[in-house]
Amino acid sequence: MSEATIRLAAFLGVLALLLAAERLIPWQVPRPLGWRRWLPNFGLVALGAVTVRFLMPLAAVGAALWAQSRGVGLFNWLEAPAWLAIPLTIVLLDLLIYWQHRVFHVVPVLWRLHRVHHADPEMDASTGLRFHPIEIWLSMWVKIAAAIALGAPPEGVVAFEIILNAASLFEHAAIRIPPRLEAALGWVIVTPNLHRIHHSEREEETNSHYGFCLSIWDRLFGSWRGRWAGELVLGVKGYRAAREQHVLPLLTQPFR
Repeated sequence: MSEATIRLAAFLGVLALLLAAERLIPWQVPRPLGWRRWLPNFGLVALGAVTVRFLMPLAAVGAALWAQSRGVGLFNWLEAPAWLAIPLTIVLLDLLIYWQHRVFHVVPVLWRLHRVHHADPEMDASTGLRFHPIEIWLSMWVKIAAAIALGAPPEGVVAFEIILNAASLFEHAAIRIPPRLEAALGWVIVTPNLHRIHHSEREEETNSHYGFCLSIWDRLFGSWRGRWAGELVLGVKGYRAAREQHVLPLLTQPFR
């Protein structure tokens, strides 16, 4: 089975489970647009995925295979065993994505791209797919460079991509997890209640909780707010209108 098939099967499985969970244990916050946001949100990720496959057909996994075949990168130089290199690859790539996320909030031209993600006025699993294609391309180049520099084992890169996609869907899901369970999970992973703070329209809340998979990075690097999300206004001022929630306005938003 190919890497792309494995990733697609994992993505569809996690998405189906979370969409079902959003019906069974919903986050009790009104979402008047609801499923009408799905077409543009899914449309963006489909466009990004197709163009990545066209422009960078082997992407990060291909870079890891290339580094492995030529003995390039840290883990290859150290001859690190797979049982060590694979989990380290996952953790280090997660740390990299944390810092990439922070940079996209700080650099104005990158924020204009990332703002497309934050401009969703509601949150559900589909929000975890809503990234401008140019941001997806840039992120892939970052992961390609990291895979080569680390000499990351291809299995570790595939595992990280699956985990990253699943985490993005999970933390944006409109689900209600029992408070004690969510508090316990929040010590290890980013939960929906934690990540909702990051989608607040208030700048001091938006500029916090940058983690995607592991929550420890926010604690280590000072971006942890130390409280659970309560009543929040989601989205970005000026971009919450229904007319903004279509594929074309989302694609052109960074340039307007």
